[in-house]
Amino acid sequence: MHQNPRPDPPATPGELMDQLARVAAAYYRHFAAAASGHGLTLMQGKTLSLLTRPRSMRALAGLLSCDASNVTGIVDRLEGRGLVRREPDPVDRRVKNIALTDQGEHTVRLIRADLMSGLTALERFSDQDRTALGALLDRAFPDTAAPSA
Repeated sequence: MHQNPRPDPPATPGELMDQLARVAAAYYRHFAAAASGHGLTLMQGKTLSLLTRPRSMRALAGLLSCDASNVTGIVDRLEGRGLVRREPDPVDRRVKNIALTDQGEHTVRLIRADLMSGLTALERFSDQDRTALGALLDRAFPDTAAPSA
């Protein structure tokens, strides 16, 4: 007599949190390696990747979860390499926004390509699987969800 194996019980919230921690650690190891390939630290690479639009130093500090004084050093080094520029905020000229230069945009594209080359499993997902994963991540982390079009 052949018995069907019992399906694994669903993961507990704690087990899912552990899995997310492992995934995040693996992602940041890969991100750090991609950034390093372009002569950047992990934090410099993360900063560049967050500049999808000009952002204030305060906004960058919040997104990077670090002190504004740390962001100043990161931005100084990126500016020295010609990857970002400081520009006055159009609303409050006392505030300096940080924006990518053309070279910075190019570097972000290269880092992103390096990241995607190491995450080929995402490309093998069906459209339905990618939609489902995106929806689950948005539900789990609503503060990170992409704005609706």
